[in-house]
Amino acid sequence: MLGESALERQLTDARALLREASRTAAEGGPEEPREYVAEAAEGRIRVTVDADGRVGAVEIDPRVLREGAEYLAAEFRTAVNAALDGRGDDYRTDEPVPDLDAVNSAVERLQDQSIRQMREMSATISEVMRKIHRS
Repeated sequence: MLGESALERQLTDARALLREASRTAAEGGPEEPREYVAEAAEGRIRVTVDADGRVGAVEIDPRVLREGAEYLAAEFRTAVNAALDGRGDDYRTDEPVPDLDAVNSAVERLQDQSIRQMREMSATISEVMRKIHRS
């Protein structure tokens, strides 16, 4: 069973994590640059797109040039669109985004209430123990 100080420490730590997550979400998320890579023309065309949708790198195997301009254009378009589709996966979700500030407020209220109840239970147990020792 957790003591009062251990419970208070765990709730304080949880609130700190929620505050940090809320701050990170407000700032636009973690600053991890992501790249999305897609291939076309049986791997002979490779396109890299960053999280902002900008094309970063294009690798074309010279052998694909023999296929002609129309083929090259169609396959290049396929690779770019596939990379952009991969980028979009990060932003598509059916799950609701939790309100981290509301969760943090609820944890704060829970912490205050649980500490108060823990102190009341501790005082009641101490009173019962005093009565037992007196009898």
